[in-house]
Amino acid sequence: MESSLWALFFNAFIASTILPAASEVALWAIVADNPALLWPGITAASLGNTLGAAVNWLLGRYLSNFASRKWYPLSPERQARASAWFQRFGIWSLLFSWLPVVGDPLTVAAGALRVSFIPFLILIAAGKTGRYIIVACLAL
Repeated sequence: MESSLWALFFNAFIASTILPAASEVALWAIVADNPALLWPGITAASLGNTLGAAVNWLLGRYLSNFASRKWYPLSPERQARASAWFQRFGIWSLLFSWLPVVGDPLTVAAGALRVSFIPFLILIAAGKTGRYIIVACLAL
């Protein structure tokens, strides 16, 4: 039981980077198999996904000067799209960092745009946790 929650945590962490992973499917499977893991599963997924987003913020904050380098995790197009989204909707757009395509680049853009870390963390955690609560409850 505990190993499945750690696997979920790491899957959710990876899912919040630019690497592909399906944390929602993993959470769904865990909760559908064992409904007693509803809240532990939501907690593991939310913490992992939020921590991954914090890594993205750090990448944006401290590595954005290297955005033209091949190894930089975002293409200029994805970063420009996320920056435009962020500038249009402001800090509240971070509530939607869970969205496919724009969500992960949005967290990098928040770091590059020097968004304060604590408000960033609160909004990211709220949006991601809300998504996981919905997914997990649908699995019951």
